[in-house]
Amino acid sequence: MASSDPFATPATDAPYGELPEWNLGDLYPSPDSPELKADLKRAEADSTAFEERYKGKLQGLATGEKAGADLAKAVAAFEALEDLLGRIISYAGLLHAGDTSDPARSKFFGDVQEKITTASSHLLFFQLELNRIEDTVLETAMAEPALGHYRPWLEDIRRDKPYELEDRVEQLFHEKSVTGRGAWNRLFDETMASLRFEVDGETLAIEPTLNLLQDANGDKRKAAAEALAKTFKANLRLFTHITNTLAKDKEISDRWRGFSDVAASRHLANRVEPEVVDALVDAVRNAYPRLSHRYYALKAKWFGQDHLDHWDRNAPLPKVPSKTIRFDEARTTVLGAYGLFSPDMANIARRFFDDRWIDAPVRPGKAPGAFSHPTVPSAHPYVLLNYQGKVRDVMTLAHELGHGVHQVLAAPQGALMASTPLTMAETASVFGEMLTFKSLLVETTEPAQRKAMLAAKVEDMINTVVRQIAFYSFEREVHIKRAEGELTAEDLGEIWMKVQAESLGPAIRLQPGYEVFWSYIPHFIHAPFYVYAYAFGDCLVNSLYAVYEESASGFQDKYLAMLKAGGSKHHKELLAPFGLDASDPGFWDKGLGVIDRLIGELEAMEDEGDSG
Repeated sequence: MASSDPFATPATDAPYGELPEWNLGDLYPSPDSPELKADLKRAEADSTAFEERYKGKLQGLATGEKAGADLAKAVAAFEALEDLLGRIISYAGLLHAGDTSDPARSKFFGDVQEKITTASSHLLFFQLELNRIEDTVLETAMAEPALGHYRPWLEDIRRDKPYELEDRVEQLFHEKSVTGRGAWNRLFDETMASLRFEVDGETLAIEPTLNLLQDANGDKRKAAAEALAKTFKANLRLFTHITNTLAKDKEISDRWRGFSDVAASRHLANRVEPEVVDALVDAVRNAYPRLSHRYYALKAKWFGQDHLDHWDRNAPLPKVPSKTIRFDEARTTVLGAYGLFSPDMANIARRFFDDRWIDAPVRPGKAPGAFSHPTVPSAHPYVLLNYQGKVRDVMTLAHELGHGVHQVLAAPQGALMASTPLTMAETASVFGEMLTFKSLLVETTEPAQRKAMLAAKVEDMINTVVRQIAFYSFEREVHIKRAEGELTAEDLGEIWMKVQAESLGPAIRLQPGYEVFWSYIPHFIHAPFYVYAYAFGDCLVNSLYAVYEESASGFQDKYLAMLKAGGSKHHKELLAPFGLDASDPGFWDKGLGVIDRLIGELEAMEDEGDSG
């Protein structure tokens, strides 16, 4: 097996300069290294030994003479195993993401998944058994500081108690995930990475094809959209089958666990109340006319048209020269913006570049999109990008580094409490984008460029808020209808077109071919109902940034303290120091008002005769 990822040297892509490739050697030297083989053996042996030592004994430990200390030792041993297993699967997953089309990597990833699933099956009993300990008994044991340290985690897992099943059923669900949900996820990823799109005689992978939808040439945008539609249609039977299978798989799990709503399990995982999400969704949907509908009508006017075709939705503004931004410029811009806010934050972000924690080039077979993978607290995060020199790529870098900084700061919480619910996890990433945008805007004085920057930011916010809530609406309808029977590709396309038309408004023409664009959204496959977390984070950050601009001092310290908390606090507790409360019915309108005002500023520029 090739070990190019662990020892890769920075790649040079002429238009973008030197692009870093990550060094996975910080996790393991190579897939066939003695270190990895030893850890795989240790994971199985230690997990088996943990089960033998503690299974069926936690109730007794909780009531013994040294209850708190004994339970604390058990939790600490469990945490160490979680870190070990997480390190191994993170390495396999990242290596696979580097080239999902490589059969050797795919086999390695699949083999490791199976071994980790087998090892972790020995640990399933632990949370289930902890949750059978009476509240009063556990509360008494937590008086011991060693166990009290884990209070946030212990209280957190007890929220899962009503939905947990008998041990053997939980084990069956867990072990079959490799041949069930996990297998379908892998099939989707490998299929999507292998797709090729014919655009003007050139064969492209999905990332460069999607990138053409932002090209200044309208003919290229149309050709890319048509190529995407053609290839998606050719694979629609498979994507429809994957979607139906995973939706049914989720329905079975939800039914057995007793979840009353299709999104209830996601709300529980996010540690957010359903009514808070409902308030967010209602606020965004009610704002469609004054946000996306209004903006796209304005954008069509800039193009001298009454309507824009769907492939022109993210087109750059006319008469504004587009610029290719080299990666070193992007680095300077983002680190500069972070540094103006907090030197500590910039210093953490700088390590991603200096220590090769970033993989930036577009490569055949590489996973599309972008992410920051936290790996485990004993290591460090890794960022994947598909950098192509656009302003949006700079914002994506700022976004993923926000995640990365958050993950580094939260790591001292340990493997059980470092992970942040998705809703709060998007806060640092979107805040990083906002810092970068504001920094660039201050430096931009030329009217046409300033207008282009404001428009790009509005479009990013619409994509983050409006588009993601439309995605959430799509998912809800798909999962509700799937419970009644299989959905055809036509059914899925009809739901997609309905929610897109509602969210984008009459100024966007959804041309034939767009009905299959639901098929490439990875969040629908990997994490059902994840998408509302983006809207949650964006609206929250808009309010948070307003507090920052109005605060005299001390905001940075409170902000970093929030990130350091990881998953050890509820969103209500995290936001209280800033005077914010997401359960306040008017909270979301404040965040949406920021987008509203930016559109108003663009309209004012138009009224002043600035045609861009």
